[in-house]
Amino acid sequence: MVGYGISNWRRRMVLAAWLVGLGAGALPVVAAEPQRLPIFDAHLHYSHDAWDKLPPQQAVALLRQAGLKYAMVSSSSDDGTQMLHAAAPDLVLPVLRPYRTRGEIGSWLHDQTVIGHLETRLSRHRYVAIGEYHVFGADADLPVMRRVVELAREHKLYLHSHSDADAIERQFRQDPAARILWAHSGFDAPDKVAEMLRKYKNLWCDLAFRNDHARGNKVDPAWREVFLAFPDRFLLGTDTFTPERWYYVVEHAESARRWLADLPPAVAERIAWRNGEALFASMMTTAPRGAAK
Repeated sequence: MVGYGISNWRRRMVLAAWLVGLGAGALPVVAAEPQRLPIFDAHLHYSHDAWDKLPPQQAVALLRQAGLKYAMVSSSSDDGTQMLHAAAPDLVLPVLRPYRTRGEIGSWLHDQTVIGHLETRLSRHRYVAIGEYHVFGADADLPVMRRVVELAREHKLYLHSHSDADAIERQFRQDPAARILWAHSGFDAPDKVAEMLRKYKNLWCDLAFRNDHARGNKVDPAWREVFLAFPDRFLLGTDTFTPERWYYVVEHAESARRWLADLPPAVAERIAWRNGEALFASMMTTAPRGAAK
């Protein structure tokens, strides 16, 4: 009765089950297709030159196509971040950038009006961090930067700092309890990154716009050592610093999944999404002091 109108596949399954019932042996186990690893992208920008070319709904579609669990987004001006968050509040975690236009990257540290801008935005919206901002060396001790560190402490926010190691250390001297996400891991060598992570327990690193940690889908041995020593201190990032980089979000996520597969699964999951979720995701459930309800 096996043969009346059922597929060959069904016949084989029925026959195999019958054989098992007779004690002929167990069916071979077919491995399930591995689940696509979720990604937490900790370094995205959606600035004024991007949203005209890529409207919010299209940008969100790319983030979802990439399989992102969360996306930390900042922009110049902050309007871009707010538009993207409104379009996907379940996905986008807002980060407040000091820059109102792209041209302020080199001038913001010497512009006291930046402080008013930050204070106004902090009174209106929720954020998980202030940044990404650029500061190097002794400039981290300038009054504007000092106020940024204070604002992060007052509002219980992380700092997303594109800096050399010297500027990171200066920010920690201003507030030893600061929580800093080091953009691009400072573009520093893995041994220096490890040294900084050992020194500062509240320092995390994103891997945005780097490719030295993995080549040919294999993790570099020096970086592997650091990842295994500090599995809870690294996050991924695409860095859409130009509008064109948005079309790399999907490819970057797929590339990350390939090299992460060269790490132990628990470590790969931490770097891919668990670290970011543990640090940032819950921050949006409760409004910080002064935030609009």
